[in-house]
Amino acid sequence: MTKIFAKTLFTLLVAVLITVGLQLPVTACADEVSWPTGPEVTADSAIVIEATTGTVLYEKNADAQHYPASITKIMTTLLALENSSLDEVVTFSADAVYKNEGDSSHIARDLDEQMTMEQCLYAVMLESANECAYAVAEHVGEGDYQAFVDLMNAKAEELGCTNTTFTNANGLPDEAHVTSYRDMALIAQAAIENSTFRQIIGTVQYTIPPTNKHTEETVLNNHHRMISPYKGTTYLYEYCIGGKTGYTVAAGNTLVTYAEKDGMLLICVVMQAPSQYEDTTSLFEYCFANYAMYNVAENETRYGDTGISTVTLFSQVDPFAELDPDAQIILPATADFTDTEVEISYENVSAGTVGTLVYSYGGKQVGTADVVTTGASAATYLFGSGTDGSAGDDGETTDVSGADNDGEAEDDSTADGSASGGGSAGDDSASGDGGTADDDSEGNGLRTDSGTADVADRADGSSLLKSMRNNLKWIIAVVIIIAAVVAVICLVVPKIRRARRRKHIRDKRYKEIKGDSGRKRRRRS
Repeated sequence: MTKIFAKTLFTLLVAVLITVGLQLPVTACADEVSWPTGPEVTADSAIVIEATTGTVLYEKNADAQHYPASITKIMTTLLALENSSLDEVVTFSADAVYKNEGDSSHIARDLDEQMTMEQCLYAVMLESANECAYAVAEHVGEGDYQAFVDLMNAKAEELGCTNTTFTNANGLPDEAHVTSYRDMALIAQAAIENSTFRQIIGTVQYTIPPTNKHTEETVLNNHHRMISPYKGTTYLYEYCIGGKTGYTVAAGNTLVTYAEKDGMLLICVVMQAPSQYEDTTSLFEYCFANYAMYNVAENETRYGDTGISTVTLFSQVDPFAELDPDAQIILPATADFTDTEVEISYENVSAGTVGTLVYSYGGKQVGTADVVTTGASAATYLFGSGTDGSAGDDGETTDVSGADNDGEAEDDSTADGSASGGGSAGDDSASGDGGTADDDSEGNGLRTDSGTADVADRADGSSLLKSMRNNLKWIIAVVIIIAAVVAVICLVVPKIRRARRRKHIRDKRYKEIKGDSGRKRRRRS
């Protein structure tokens, strides 16, 4: 019976530990998951990322350096949108008109010709016009072309590019003018955040009205064959929303393409690709079939209620903070939202953001979700670390706001069905503006029970998610100790009882033997 009882106790202990373990926030381990492998492509290197999350879905030699050719113009367009207005007048200098190879992409602009910035950027992105890219760079650089090139490299570094060096604004051949697929994807990601950029790359045809040098209209055609039928319909792709082509003899075919389906916005970059359109289509189809997007606010339940009756975060009637309703993550189609690992980051805490949930799956980051303030007052809150401010005399709290960034990208093409000698670089930019909404009180911060805010003290006492994990560890330890004590008792106590019974039997037997001996002596006497 003792052995049976011990085995039963051990089984119960294991069940308790498994149950507690399943309640931990982290439910997936890197060695228990796998990512889709992806198709074979002819391109020397390629990469596909999901734009809203930045997650890499496919990569092949993604950090290898190559000549970008005209996909450079994505950066040119980004910076032009970031540092100028569309109605500004751009005047073409002699350098802009003549410092380009004669057989490269252009729209035949003349010396001192004037066009708006908007017209120039459409020419840069649709027709890959090298003279327009040069004129845009001079205009943004206030006449200093090199200043604009320096701005391109500074922007690349800001975006996290590590293998990129720009020497011109249009992508014409230069041994020092290089980038990598991963870097180009980062630039393209920043560009697509800009609504004007998105409008430009999605335009199939654009007309420039007569200028001071041209009495006729100039019709521009998008040369990206996955969105425009200008060069045929063979490669048209229904989910493509634009992109940028490029070609030089040294670079070969280069292509950046955007596609959107089922809430997923993909960016594909291929270079040194003999079949750039087939490769891009194959990669898009693979990603759309093997990945799925999840809205965080609609699926996250692990942090809805802290379990303390006086402190709730997202589930209370008038919550102090809530998850960004637009935040999404991307996962393999075979995975579930609850399979993700999640950590809290306070690195980018701002006026309207009290923390960020960082999601990963299989060791790879798959998206983030900001926890934003709603303007409601609260005694304590879950994401307390990293904010500052003080409450007004009336104990109310202020509301806060965030900023938007947007950037733009460009498209590159060649005329008359032939590849141009050089591509041009595009620049896209992101600009942000934020506004603030004030509550009925002065200052930023939270109200404490006494009516004054001390964010530093509150942060130490309100990081409940971290303490929950520590508490779970203590619970497991206590359960193990209790189980060990019970096991010892169950094993030792029966032995003690058996020893006592044996002693009792011996004593009784001894008395019986002693009594028998006494009776025998009396009989003999």
